[in-house]
Amino acid sequence: MAYQKVNADQRAPGHSQYLDNDDLQATALDLEWDMEKELEEPGFDQFQLDSAENQNLENSETADLNLDPIQPATSPKGRFQRLQEESDYVTHYTRSAPKTNPCNFGRLLKIFCTAIILFIFGILIGYYAHKNCPSNATISSGTPDLQLYQEILKTIQAEDIRKSFRNLVQLYKSEDDTEISKKIKTQWTSLGLEDVQFVNYSVLLNLPGPSPSSVTLSSSGQCFHPNGQPCSKEARKHSSQDLLYSYAAYSASGTLKAEVIDVSYGNADDLKRIKKMKNVTNQIALLKLGKLPLLYKLSLLEKAGFGGVLLYVDPCDLPKTANLSYDTFMVSLNPGGDPSTPGYPSIEERIINMQIQTVTKFKTITNVIGYLKGLTSPDRYIIVGSHHHTAYSYNGQEWASSTAIITAFIRALMLRVKRGWRPDRTIVFCSWGGTAFGSIGSYEWAEDFKKVLQKNVVAYISLHSPVRGNSSLHSVASPSLQQLVAEKNNFNCSRRGQCPETNISSVQMQDDADYFINHLGVPTVRFTYEDIKALEGPSFLSEALFPKRATKIEEMDPFFNLHETITKLSGEVILQIANEPVLPFNALDIALEVQNSLKGDQPNTPQLLVLGSRLRDSAELFQSDEMRPANDPKERAPIRVRMLNDVLQGMEKSFLVQHAPPGFYRNILYHLDGKSSQFSILLEAWEHCKSLASNETLQEALSEVLNSINAAQVYFKAGLDVFESVLAGKN
Repeated sequence: MAYQKVNADQRAPGHSQYLDNDDLQATALDLEWDMEKELEEPGFDQFQLDSAENQNLENSETADLNLDPIQPATSPKGRFQRLQEESDYVTHYTRSAPKTNPCNFGRLLKIFCTAIILFIFGILIGYYAHKNCPSNATISSGTPDLQLYQEILKTIQAEDIRKSFRNLVQLYKSEDDTEISKKIKTQWTSLGLEDVQFVNYSVLLNLPGPSPSSVTLSSSGQCFHPNGQPCSKEARKHSSQDLLYSYAAYSASGTLKAEVIDVSYGNADDLKRIKKMKNVTNQIALLKLGKLPLLYKLSLLEKAGFGGVLLYVDPCDLPKTANLSYDTFMVSLNPGGDPSTPGYPSIEERIINMQIQTVTKFKTITNVIGYLKGLTSPDRYIIVGSHHHTAYSYNGQEWASSTAIITAFIRALMLRVKRGWRPDRTIVFCSWGGTAFGSIGSYEWAEDFKKVLQKNVVAYISLHSPVRGNSSLHSVASPSLQQLVAEKNNFNCSRRGQCPETNISSVQMQDDADYFINHLGVPTVRFTYEDIKALEGPSFLSEALFPKRATKIEEMDPFFNLHETITKLSGEVILQIANEPVLPFNALDIALEVQNSLKGDQPNTPQLLVLGSRLRDSAELFQSDEMRPANDPKERAPIRVRMLNDVLQGMEKSFLVQHAPPGFYRNILYHLDGKSSQFSILLEAWEHCKSLASNETLQEALSEVLNSINAAQVYFKAGLDVFESVLAGKN
């Protein structure tokens, strides 16, 4: 259900006991609205002006905003608009001309002097009123104003993004990310961002050793490096850094001599078939990337008894526009964060000798964090994340796209801020370090500030790897934000007759959003351009980090129009979440997603289906009764709006399960890929149940899902109870 939020612009006189636990940082909401500036929709008789004035204003600007719901709404959508000054409105208060008496000159003089005094007094009042009231250049931040958003975003130009991109790619030769971090901080500060900081962490990295890893055939003695080059001195002499960075970060070092066994994609069926054919203990698996998370497949291979793995990408799985058949790549075996402080700040058989040469060392990674403080809710944060410097000495420049886009949005935003405007909620801009090694920078920062973030983060907008192809726009969004994303996709489509079908899903992402989704339950959005083949084929190919160079990125987007589109789409979502009085999250869509996830062939207990139905009923009632504050003047109270936003902010936290298979999201609202709508942990458990005699894994997964759905249903019901108790107390 799409809906439009109310405006509110003055401080609350206080806050209830419900809000005392929310660390408002001594800042009450500034959410009352000015009676001279706002007019309710027809039906709110309590707030109508007198009849003459009402006749002049009741039809003003009702068609300015295109707010038709995306789908049939479950509940009414409240609206009210900011009024423009009209001549009729002004003349309504103009005094009529006094009658003169030619025989009474003294009286006439008194009237004349009085009029002069009133005229001067009126000018003074008007001057100071105009000075204190927001002008068009400083529109009240509480007003949902799509025109304001468009004025901010129209300053974003593709050419500016291209210049920023080319400046950034010149910095990749640095051995660490210090130089790049300094450049980003300097640029953000020069654009006017008020508070830009370095946040450093000394973390454990797994890097290539002094010489590349190798594979030696026992039958012939031939030796090869991961990129296929022979192990000769000449090859090492002329090898680029890409040769060193063809490795698996955090893999075990050492030598293993064993038989190579082709395990295809390494899923449960593949391993079941192979184990029937031969003994796999301490053998080397030849494994294709894709279809399932790498960490999950490695866990299956380890349980089966394999001693090592050779990874490769099947050329048939690649997009048609990608020619990576002979390119080397890097993967990370780190599930996330600094591994030294977890949770704290077969055609023919061949025998090969696999030698892994990696070294571990502590190095400093740097995050660049910039803040734009909110006006009325500075303790509510929208996190906007990009990343810099893919890996140490790694000749990849994909990060430059991400950094150029976030910088372009900051530039556009700060131009408006300098003119007096400010968002309601705080926007936190983050350029993460250590992303290639398991999103270390974002993990360490979020672990460092976990208590604050758990209470205050509203949403995460990811700008990771924005241009991977040029044929299809793919949007990843939490269920609660999918309607907002669809609305933005449709609104920004330049030629409606040729617009592609909106491609929005809640699928697992390989980027720095991981911690926010899986540990904090934060709604997330990411826009990317991809190739259609990549969307149709196996997922998780992005786990392989290919050294994407600047020339390749400019070939995909020579005029940087795709970069500009991603910037504007992401920017409008950021502005709407940061500035709308009521968060644009959809409670009912979460319940519908849960019900869709319970469909399919895998067994679903009747209890799960009943709970799914109850969740939908509670979410529908909550959305109908509470997510339309514009329809009831009493619901415009700042405390009530704050309470509503607090409930909306925490909707996804109920779906974080305690245990998930390696590589699977703990947030069960996200799926492994867009082709299956079932809960991923249930699908995985069902596959195990078919291949193993015991159904213990399936029962555990069913229990996790059942508890999550029940917790979400109780959460919505508790939200309704709180609102009812507050109203009862007032009455």
